[in-house]
Amino acid sequence: MTQLVPQPGIMDIALYQGGKSHVDGIAQVLKLSSNENPLGPSPAAVGAIRENAGAVHRYPSTDHAGLRAAIGEVHGLDPDRIICGVGSDEVLQFVTQAYAGPGDEILYTEHGFSMYPILARMAGATPVCVREADRVVDVEAILAGVTDRTRVVLIANPGNPTGTMVEPAALTALADGLPDNVVLVLDGAYTEFADDYDGGASLATDRHNVLMTRTFSKIYGLGGLRIGWGYGAAEMIGVLTRIRQPFNLSQLQMAAGQAAVRDRSWVSSCADLNRQQRARLTGALRQLGIGCDDSQGNFVLARLSNEAEATAADAALQSDGIIVRRVGGYGFPEGLRITVGDVDQTGRVIAALTRWREESR
Repeated sequence: MTQLVPQPGIMDIALYQGGKSHVDGIAQVLKLSSNENPLGPSPAAVGAIRENAGAVHRYPSTDHAGLRAAIGEVHGLDPDRIICGVGSDEVLQFVTQAYAGPGDEILYTEHGFSMYPILARMAGATPVCVREADRVVDVEAILAGVTDRTRVVLIANPGNPTGTMVEPAALTALADGLPDNVVLVLDGAYTEFADDYDGGASLATDRHNVLMTRTFSKIYGLGGLRIGWGYGAAEMIGVLTRIRQPFNLSQLQMAAGQAAVRDRSWVSSCADLNRQQRARLTGALRQLGIGCDDSQGNFVLARLSNEAEATAADAALQSDGIIVRRVGGYGFPEGLRITVGDVDQTGRVIAALTRWREESR
């Protein structure tokens, strides 16, 4: 019997591993492994979900006009240049599928989001990893890695799991240095947590080959609904729309997204809490002798002295019912990515690590 053979690249995909959500023997855990908003979604978004729950037997609109209009209104963007997806992951899939294929290359950086090589292989393209410099995306290394086969460059800014950022001037230099037939994708899932950064909107407004992606999963607290969007040149958005499923977002998703993006006071309060507790956690880690960069996300990458010490610290946190993210797959076997929680949650993490440090001395 002839075997079924999948398309090239598919069997090279390592399955994505989400953040751990339980600890054996502990009923109530504090999950700080998936960069979720400790305050949850806006009450306005919850209200919109309830209001629309009775209409789920109806097909949703296919053009996402209301959600695109709300996003455009809040961010000062042309709604006709916005595309919506099932999380920003789907928008990333649109662009890699549309502009790369067998024989092409997709570039990403050594500590970039683990979905990037998966997306490349899904398109049949070759993923090419370039180095970073001290856990920051290195623009010169990216440009040096570009070949005549390069079609897409994927960058998370702020980075995950590093939390570091490429400054706007460096992003402009990167866009200037790329060939016109290469798409630069600025993955801005954590943009709202960064100070004075537009997520790449200005570059995407002015360039034909720059796409900015954003998500409702992080600061908006809607990770369970899977809503994302992208913004770029009208011609590019037209291409991506041709491969988007017409009913990829439900009415519940679109209604919740509209309410969430318009609730600016909720977003502001979430960002303020994150900024305060992020600084508190960073300071405490450094006092304990644990390395960490200044993060611009809603998490901190704690770098222990080696993998064994990271394993011990992780075990100590789990024994206290606290789940963080091991990031060996991102090139940090000595690392723990810790989501920034609320005041009590952050205090609990600091107390657990302080006890562990004192007991291990």
